[in-house]
Amino acid sequence: MTDEDLRARLVATGAELLAQEGPQALTLREIARRAGVSHGAPRRHFPTHLALLSAIARRGFTDLAARLGPEAAEPPREQLARLARTYLDFAAEQPGMYELMFRHDLLESGELGLRETSLPLFARLGTLIAEARPGTDPTVAAGAFWANLHGLAQLHRWGSLQLATGTPEIGPLLTAVLDAHLGPAAA
Repeated sequence: MTDEDLRARLVATGAELLAQEGPQALTLREIARRAGVSHGAPRRHFPTHLALLSAIARRGFTDLAARLGPEAAEPPREQLARLARTYLDFAAEQPGMYELMFRHDLLESGELGLRETSLPLFARLGTLIAEARPGTDPTVAAGAFWANLHGLAQLHRWGSLQLATGTPEIGPLLTAVLDAHLGPAAA
């Protein structure tokens, strides 16, 4: 097995463990055990635990970007709605990965170019908002929109939104977020 194969195997094993047991299970020892290698093997390929977690989170951002696909030839509001729905679906389907991807310590560390993987998604959001609402500061507007999406994802995952709204449906809330940031949809 080459070094690159082992690195990929450790990341894949970490992603599987994350999906099965959540972020708290991501210890170097457990990832090594499940990958069938010595407990010191991860350290030979990832100098720190943070580096291995960043590689796993990078995989999450890559998967999310693949789900979003290329920009489409549809109006910006429709692209934003599709992007938002994909983001919310990803958060609901992969809660452990979603939590890991947005850990401040991982993003701040800059390990393995994690910011370079995450920032293009944020830039895409800003571009779409700027197209949908000309004259808006795209960075600030994208930050506010993303904060709303992140809040929807987290509150829905915790069950808080269902209790407050009396419905398990997130669609009407997403429409309200789009309307709040972009104005009501044209009839």
